[in-house]
Amino acid sequence: MTATTASSLFQVRANPVRWTILILVALLYMIVYLEKANISVAAPAISKEFGLDNSQMGLIFSGFVLAYTLGQIPSGWLSDHFGPRRVIGILVPFWSLTTVLTGFGTGFLTLFGLRFITGLGASGTFPITTRVMQPWFLPSERGSISGITHGCARLGAAIVPPLAVWLTLSFGWHWVFYACGFVGLIWALVFARVYRDSPTEHPYIGADELAVLRGATSLPSRRRQVPWRVILRSPNMLFIALGFACYAYSGYFYIAWLPSYLVQYRHLSMAQMGIVASLPLLAGMAGDVVGGLFGDRMLRRTGRLNYSRRMVAVPGMLGAALFIIPAGMVGSAGLAVVCMSVSLFFMEFLNAPSWAVTMDVGGAYSGTVSSLMNLGASIAGTFSPMVFGTLSQNGHWIAPS
Repeated sequence: MTATTASSLFQVRANPVRWTILILVALLYMIVYLEKANISVAAPAISKEFGLDNSQMGLIFSGFVLAYTLGQIPSGWLSDHFGPRRVIGILVPFWSLTTVLTGFGTGFLTLFGLRFITGLGASGTFPITTRVMQPWFLPSERGSISGITHGCARLGAAIVPPLAVWLTLSFGWHWVFYACGFVGLIWALVFARVYRDSPTEHPYIGADELAVLRGATSLPSRRRQVPWRVILRSPNMLFIALGFACYAYSGYFYIAWLPSYLVQYRHLSMAQMGIVASLPLLAGMAGDVVGGLFGDRMLRRTGRLNYSRRMVAVPGMLGAALFIIPAGMVGSAGLAVVCMSVSLFFMEFLNAPSWAVTMDVGGAYSGTVSSLMNLGASIAGTFSPMVFGTLSQNGHWIAPS
């Protein structure tokens, strides 16, 4: 990086508009994971009220992820074609309202249906917000911003257990969904006011700042034709999707089944679970941020983009595998949670470079590229809750490890 570029980069970083956008995306990621994880904490109360077993709850969990999978590619394409501001301005209020309606569920069928519809609406969140950030941040920042935003996603999931337990015990499980839906509606109003699809459209970006962004990112134009043949034939696309699918298959255990695992297998009370279930997710949040910052630091030092992304992801997955196996074998609940926390810390190293790569290679089509990557994760995530639910229903809680 030359002295001139470094100086210009400092000027771009000093502008509050970009960091306001980053904060809004981070908050949305937090809200989405509140949405993903809320039903897992409410599951014991829901199961008791409606007489549902673990296999039925696993189907309800997977209903959300199945719809989430089906909506990935359409939502990514829509954001590239019409612009992310318009598309996300429709989808976030939609799934926020269906979240509120989930609180009115009356049994297996209504809960499954509402979670399916909510998952369909939420499916575009990560591909679209990747497209939101791509023109606003430089390649040397993308690992860091991906780590920060996805760290906030884990923070959202970590907040769910104590918050949802308090709401459930104080007001009933219905209020878990009312609260999450209301927060999403507020976010949508603020985002519509602040965000523009390109820095060229924003009134508070100066000419010097715009020149730096124009030279380092693909500033979008509307209604481009997506090069599907090039994207689908790319070996990089296949490996990105497969790697993220492996990550998601394991990660969905923490989102869908960790609270039930702690209550049913480790015999913690609801109050104890509300605290303990947050610990692995907080460790995962730290892993997101550390992995993102470390990857960008390596990029600035070496100038080798692919090398910098890989050297974060590979050690992370190895560390995750090393620590998850003893988590299922130790007799102590506390030691098991420690092992799971360290495992998730390392596993989250994969998150930041994966999403940064979709911006690196996707450019103005990063919404489509990231949706294809997340499709692999969503397919794995669709089966993961059902597999874990079936195993746990038959008393095999250790097998998922």
